[in-house]
Order: sequence, then C-alpha cells, then structure tokens
Amino acid sequence: MFYRDSIEVMDDRSWMYRDSPQGLRRMNYCNGVQGFINFATSILMNFTDGGIKCPCRKCKNLKFLHQDVVTMHLLTKGFMQDYLCWYAHGKLFVPNESIVERVVGSTSSASNMHEVGNENSNPYRNMVMDAMRMSEGNASEFPNVEEEPNADAVRFFDLLKDSDEPLWDGCTNHSKLSAVAQVFTIKSDHRLSEVGYNKIIEWARSILLEGNRLKENFYAAKSMMKPLGLGYQKIDMCFNLCMLYYLENAEMTESMTCRHSRYKPRTGRVKTLVAYKKLRYFPITPRLQRLFMSPRTAEYMTWHQSHHAVDGVMVHPSNGEAWKHFNSVHPHFSAESRNVRLGLCTNGFNPFGSFAAPYSCWPVILTVYNLPPGMCKRPEFMFLSMVIPGPSSPRRNIDVCLRPLIDELTQLWSSGALTYDISRKHNFVMRAALMWTINDFPAYGMVSSWSIHGKLACPYCIENNKAFTLTNGGKASFFLLSPSLLVAESQVQKEHERFLCWQS
Repeated sequence: MFYRDSIEVMDDRSWMYRDSPQGLRRMNYCNGVQGFINFATSILMNFTDGGIKCPCRKCKNLKFLHQDVVTMHLLTKGFMQDYLCWYAHGKLFVPNESIVERVVGSTSSASNMHEVGNENSNPYRNMVMDAMRMSEGNASEFPNVEEEPNADAVRFFDLLKDSDEPLWDGCTNHSKLSAVAQVFTIKSDHRLSEVGYNKIIEWARSILLEGNRLKENFYAAKSMMKPLGLGYQKIDMCFNLCMLYYLENAEMTESMTCRHSRYKPRTGRVKTLVAYKKLRYFPITPRLQRLFMSPRTAEYMTWHQSHHAVDGVMVHPSNGEAWKHFNSVHPHFSAESRNVRLGLCTNGFNPFGSFAAPYSCWPVILTVYNLPPGMCKRPEFMFLSMVIPGPSSPRRNIDVCLRPLIDELTQLWSSGALTYDISRKHNFVMRAALMWTINDFPAYGMVSSWSIHGKLACPYCIENNKAFTLTNGGKASFFLLSPSLLVAESQVQKEHERFLCWQS
C-alpha cells in the first residue's frame, strides 16, 4: 500500500549523501533524519517486534531496531548506498527525475521494456527478463503496484539499464551487459582461469576508447552477472555427514557427534579456513514466487483445480485419492487454489561418468504439481533445491542434509510467503505442502528412515506378509507370496512346490 498522505513528501533528498559519514553532521542532515524517522514511524506495517528497519551503512535494512537506535545509527554512520528511494519504509514514489532515470533507465528503455516479440529487440534485455520470469507480456500486463519494491525488482531494473547502456559513448554493437556476457561465455567454453580472464580484460580495456564501461576484472563482472544466476547458500557440514554447521551450530569448529574437525589443517601460508565439506542449498521460495510473477505461468498454477476431470480417468495427481484425501484433511489449505503442492525426488549418481572413480553425488529436486501434466515434468519446473556432496552416499544421515529444505518447507506450510499474483493483480500469502516423495526402493529407505531389509521391508504390508527365512542362507525371502498377481493359481502352486523341493 502506498502512503502518499501519511506525511509531507520530501522531494529533495540530496541531504542524505551530502555530508561525510565522519564528524559532526550539518543541521539540514539532522533535520532530514528526523523527517525520515517521522515518516517511517507513521506507517504501522513498518514495525516488527517494536522496531523499524535500520537503513544505515552497517545494518542495510537487515535489522529491526528501536527508532532512537535507528536515529543514532543514521547520525553516526549515514544512510546505506543508493537509498534515495525509501522502498523498505513504504515510499516507492520518487519525484526527482534524475533518480527515476538512474533506477529505471532512459524513457525509451522503459517504453520498450516488454518488446520481447520484436525481432529487433535487444536479446540481452530478453535474457534479463527471462531470468526474472518476465519474458512475455507487455507493459499493460504489469500493473503499477503501489507497494514497496523487492530486491529482485531493483536488480531487474539495474540489469535492464545495463542491457541498453552502450559499452562506450557511440558504440552500437555492444552494450555493457552483452560485452560481459560474451567474455564470460569465452571463459567457460575455453576453461580460462581467473588470472587469464583478468589479463584479457586488461588488454581489451587498453585498446578500447577512453571511458569504456567494460568491467575491470572477473570479480566485478561476476558481481554484475550474479542476479541473472540462481542464488544459493553454502553451508559447512561434517566430514562424516553427522551434522550441519547451520543456525545455532554455525560457530562450532568440530562435530558434536564424531568430534571430527570442521576445517582442513592449514598448510604453508594459507590463512583461509577451508571446510572438509560444503552443502549447496538453493532456496525454493523465490522460485515459487516467480511462477506467480510471470504471466505465462501464473494462470497455470491453479490448473489442478480448474481443469475438467473425467470420472475414472486419472491424467494428473489431482484426480487421485491421495490428493482428495489431503484436501479433506486440510480444508484451509485446499481452499486457496494457488497454494503449491510439491513432490520430492532424490537419488545418487556419479557426475564424472561410469568409468571414473566411484563417487556418489545426491541432488534433491522438487516438482510443482499445480501445473498441467505437460508442464510439471518439464526441466524448467523441476527445481534443484540442494546438492549433497560425495564421495560416499549420505545413507541414514540424509535427514541431516535435508534440514535447510525441511525448515523452509515448514515455514511455507505454517506462515507462507507474501507473493504477488500477476494474473489477479494482487498479493496473497502463498503456502506450500510436500505431498509425496518419488524414489527407488533404496533411496526410499534413506529418505523415510524405513528399514528395507528383513521381513518387515515392505512399508505397506509390514507384519501382514508371509515372508520366511531361508534355512541355509538365513535371509528373508518373499518368493511367490503374491499369487493374485500371477495368471493361474495352479501354476503358482506348481512353482511353489518346485521352490520348496529345491530349498530342501
């Protein structure tokens, strides 16, 4: 919601960055800070746990502090970089034209923002839009939402500006983004090292015109391209997979269970601590939210409820008894058709090929079952949530590795995530439920912690089976225990008698 009338609009905000962060502040800066505090505290939804977000250089809107503490931080540390638009405090509109031009880009860029179907449109602009799940539609399909923009939207506009900004003034062949993207492609195709990349960039900048906008090194280029990729969290884990150094255990240096050290021993002049193993976790919530932000996918997220079902014909899991039973047990969840139903799949494979040294790497993939059958199994809708490193299988410790995913799924089930639905033009609280897992039998035993050995191996029959122990081998046998699955009962009896004769 946009609070235009809650306080007098402060058009000129040049006072925010006019003074040095050190030393005494000028009176206009102190008055401006007080005006900002008055504005932020006049909006009730800014308060969380009795505090508001602190936009100082250190906190960067990541902490909720008392307004007096926020005032002191702003007076001593100054505002965070590029916060002329107070998007985290309910202020989206900025009347200063230079600020609007800086964030969104030129007028011509904004007018052509969604010309994806045009053959002459910028392909790197299309790449940005596709990465942000906005590759279809026109400007009219994206309403003027008078709410605070999220970080993805800010990065989107910054990248959109880079896709149109020429590499140097007067350049017509390359933009700032296209140049970096093509050099990145060369580095990847020819396996260049970071040092080699920097040498090429140094040489290229020396022959380009003065004032060119080519990023000066690999680190700067990677920071620029990062919003196009898939963000992930690196979580240190025990060498024996018995614990994660995560949340309350993030500062520990050895395992609570096996007492194995967290870090490898330092050698030579190496000062950086390197963990034995790292878990890569890809948060699922932002990707689910983007399904509703894109006009090409938002309308299909309710297909499971709106499609015409034929009695006796199962074309989608929503036609099955398990889905219907879940709806009856959780009516509040099923009442919102946009709530997400997920399936989990995991298995091990050797990423280095069958002829390489044994190595077991375990990806964990989530599938969205709200979508039609032709979409839910497409690669772009099968989300990789984590990669459990090898070289050995996680076995019964896979639940330790799955903890970040379980925590996020629990959060999505209990409180959900505020999401904008582009098809209905409003926000809603998106919740999610993990309906089932899809694995082979050994992986099923690992994920569910069910013993797949012995007479109770079947999770459906359990003790109601007729398994017996072989006399000589001592192993459980399930041979010919399901006669109804075979064609002729006489044949079953004959095979059973032959097996008993062979056993004796």
